[in-house]
Parts: sequence; C-alpha cells; structure tokens
Amino acid sequence: MNKKERTILNRSLHRDISYFFVGLIIAFSVSGIALNHRTDFDPQEYTVKTENFKIDLPSDASLITEDFFKQEAKKIATEEFRGHRIRGQEARLYFEDAFASVNLKTGEGEIEYVQTIPVLGQMTILHKTTNVWWIWFSDIFGVAMLFIAITGMFISKGKNSFKKRGWWLATIGLIFPFIFLFLIR
Repeated sequence: MNKKERTILNRSLHRDISYFFVGLIIAFSVSGIALNHRTDFDPQEYTVKTENFKIDLPSDASLITEDFFKQEAKKIATEEFRGHRIRGQEARLYFEDAFASVNLKTGEGEIEYVQTIPVLGQMTILHKTTNVWWIWFSDIFGVAMLFIAITGMFISKGKNSFKKRGWWLATIGLIFPFIFLFLIR
C-alpha cells in the first residue's frame, strides 16, 4: 500500500468510525458535563414532591434493624422498600422512586419522591451502568476514541500537520489533566 492509499484509508476510517459513534460521543459529552456539576444539581433525577412524617422509634436502639425499617417503610410510602443506611443519628431509607431521611433521636423524617430527568437522566446512567453488554460496547467505544484521536493526528498535511504544530497542542492538552490530577486536589 503506497502513501496515498494509506492516507485515503486513514481519512476514511477516521471519518466512518466518527460517524458511527457520533451519537454516543454527544451523549457522553453532554452527560459528562452535567455530571461534572452534580454538586450544583442532580443531573439524573428531580424531586416531584416531599412529605414529612414521624415514626415511633423503639426505646432499645438494638431493635432498629432492617426488619424494623421494612415495617415502618410500609407506613411511610407505597413505593417498594429497597434498603437503608445509618450514619450517626440519621437513617436513610431507599425506595424504588423515593428516599427518606429519619432523625434517629426524634423519629421525624422527610421523604422525597423523585423522577428521572428525561433524556439527560438516561444519558447519565450510561456512565454508571454495569450491564455486561454495555461494558463491552463502552470498551469498544474507548478503543474507537483512541483510534479517532490517533488517526486525527495524521489527517492534516503541511503547515497544520502534527509534525509542524499538532505535537505542541497535543502536549499542552496532555499537561492540563496532569495539573488537575497531581496539583489541584
């Protein structure tokens, strides 16, 4: 294969693989930006309504168990109870489409009913899912992104080529992640 044929093949593969993955590139980009700001808002779900409640706590703290919360969960919500977590003096109860916080001193609590944000919520799930088929597809996508990045370095010729100016732009682009990784924590 001569140099011209290699160049045509490189451009064609770069273009066609980019076309194939453009939807996923957009989904990962948009949801990745949203996840970067998850301390400002929840990009996956929003609160539909909140309700206050009070439960009667047993006088013996050792009776506050999974079974205790299963029984109380039936009084708090119609949603399916998924589990709980205790941290200090607060219990967190998880339901199918809701979660509740309970003060373990007073028994007072609040339940929040949530719904997934259309489109954005589903896109953020792509970052977290552990489905075996999705993991394989994501791995293939990762390899394709490497291929697109590498082939992209060799598309331009002349004064805008990788040899002339691309290498220093790539170097600067590599420095920023290391600055954030090692210096800004």
